Amino acid sequence: MSVSLRGRPAWVLACAMLLAVAAAGAQTLPQLVRATSSGYVIGYVSEDDDSVRVFLGVPYAEPPVGDLRFRPPQPAIPGRLPIDALFEPPSCMQAPYREGGFYAQPLSEVSEDCLYLNVWTAAESENDRLPVMVWIHGGALTRGSGSLPLYDGTALARKGAVVVTVNYRLGPFGYLAHPALSAESDQGVSGNYGVLDQIFALQWVRDNIATFGGDPDRVTIFGESAGAWSVNVLQASPLARGLFHRAIGQSGGFFDGLPVLHSPEDGSAESAGEAFAKRLGIEGGDAAARLRELDAGTILAEASKQGAFATRPNVDGWVLPKQIAEIYRTGEQADVPVLVGSNRDEATSLMGRMLPSNKSGVEFLVKSQFPDVADEFFEAYPVPDDAAARRAFIDAFSDRVFAWHMKTWAALSETVPSPAWLYFFSHAPPHPEKDFYGAYHAAEIAYAFDNLDKLDYEYAEEDHELAEAMSGYWVAFASTGDPNPLGGPDLPAWPEFRPDMARHLEFGSTIETGNHLHRDRMALWDRFFEVTQP
Repeated sequence: MSVSLRGRPAWVLACAMLLAVAAAGAQTLPQLVRATSSGYVIGYVSEDDDSVRVFLGVPYAEPPVGDLRFRPPQPAIPGRLPIDALFEPPSCMQAPYREGGFYAQPLSEVSEDCLYLNVWTAAESENDRLPVMVWIHGGALTRGSGSLPLYDGTALARKGAVVVTVNYRLGPFGYLAHPALSAESDQGVSGNYGVLDQIFALQWVRDNIATFGGDPDRVTIFGESAGAWSVNVLQASPLARGLFHRAIGQSGGFFDGLPVLHSPEDGSAESAGEAFAKRLGIEGGDAAARLRELDAGTILAEASKQGAFATRPNVDGWVLPKQIAEIYRTGEQADVPVLVGSNRDEATSLMGRMLPSNKSGVEFLVKSQFPDVADEFFEAYPVPDDAAARRAFIDAFSDRVFAWHMKTWAALSETVPSPAWLYFFSHAPPHPEKDFYGAYHAAEIAYAFDNLDKLDYEYAEEDHELAEAMSGYWVAFASTGDPNPLGGPDLPAWPEFRPDMARHLEFGSTIETGNHLHRDRMALWDRFFEVTQP
């Protein structure tokens, strides 16, 4: 009979588990104890499913504090006692979302000491070799945590995957570039610390996931929004090669360009970092040491001011040798199957009440932001009157910021042998303001994780059926590299994406296949980015 250990005093757990380990021997560890490179970790039985064991707050790197701030991650040093992996770890340094905003929620403990991951597994032994799904959270690279309730891995573990969620450094702590930091690097680079954290976590998974019953040769990385940005970068980075074998990107890509690390002109990542350091009162040759001496709260407070710091990875010649689009165009990305897509109404939750409500407002925005394609814009997104303005803007924003990137990601996958699959999520969850928000940004997460119970909505049977189907496709993809399940529920066949047919699967009131998603609209953004991207 399984008994939950959550809430037991840590020293009691440590003593009990040490005795169990000593009695059982290292080869037959109790199911709630795992031996890792970070030390022995003690988990607990999921309160939602007693077949699933949970390990929260497992350190995968040393705390990036003091002299390790603004440096690549370093291996976690095992302690003498087991780690009681029973409680959510602190989130990485971040400011709370704006009060009253769509994504606002209570902010848990934040700390620079945040490089932890969580594991959910239903494996009975190391020999199970289950597919592994590593989730990279979103939040614009400035917010978020791998421990949000929506990312609970119990349901996916029940379906046959070992699920890992990861914290990584955010904001300037994860992405500050500066000439002084580059000068002390063996590679002559700086910034991209958050990317290096993700790579380091994947190395930890490679080396340790077998002890949780996972297969280190079947690792899928998946993420939404900034998590999908990160998946996009990891597939492009030579440093992550071989650490994962499939990739899922949900609403996020960097095919419109990233800042370069060094540049004689304004706009480089280093020049932006110098400007930010100057805001902190730091200039001169000792900038690196002084940046490390600053209180973390001071750095966060300054970065949280409007326009103070733009958090992005950079093209440094090491983590990213070239622009993302160029890497994919030349087939230099990791040759792995990809599953990518976006949502119909991404703009609603991101723009909220700032969405333009009349024809003149849309015309002003288009002519000021997209002058090169303004005339073509209104052919692709007709705005005959005020009533059509809001819908046209939602469609254009969602296409420009998300759908175009996902279509491009799928299309550029033809440069490597591995296949691609494209989806479009058009189902509106039963949010209290469903008619306003529709299929909003991040709406698909609860369905992909089969975690509808984590949101306080009044779900209908069709919602549960959709969640069962989506999570089934996701786990099948993690298992075989093809989202079409072998056996199990009778789901519509998901065709591969090929540029000539451009097939996709739409998750709406029903699940249906389609081809050439928004062809004319996508062609507009193809022309726009040909002119504007680096």
